[in-house]
Amino acid sequence: MTTVGTPTSASSYDATASYLGALDESYLHCPSNVDSERQRAYTPRNPYPTPSSYPSTPSLIFENPGVFEKLGTDCLFFIFYYAQGTYQQYLTARELKKRSWRYHKKYMTWFQRHEEPKVTTEEYEQGTYVYFDYETGWCQRIKSDFRFEYCFLEDSLSI
Repeated sequence: MTTVGTPTSASSYDATASYLGALDESYLHCPSNVDSERQRAYTPRNPYPTPSSYPSTPSLIFENPGVFEKLGTDCLFFIFYYAQGTYQQYLTARELKKRSWRYHKKYMTWFQRHEEPKVTTEEYEQGTYVYFDYETGWCQRIKSDFRFEYCFLEDSLSI
């Protein structure tokens, strides 16, 4: 009769030690909570020196709200998702809102009515929407019979 933890032979002891060693090693590489979060700000990494003629800061033209009126929708989505926390993201959101896009806070994406809603109440509206899929396809997709609850509507942005 053997007690728990006492190896019955040298080979089983080696297997157990090997297993426990691998387990200890794996704990060093456990994912943390921040691994699942999107990167908030883009920090450019220049491994190569660039000539002085190459701009090192964004052009001041992107401080002008009129520029965003001339940009296409795909370009606006790119700026919105990749210039987070900047004045340009604010200007982009404002322009998307002018173009009848609505930001859904729960799904963190933009929706636009594809047709008039079939059901409208004080809490939600339900119908067919176009939404921007930034996670899997970077494209616009249609969602039928979608229930857009107004509590998830980002409405603090004024046009």
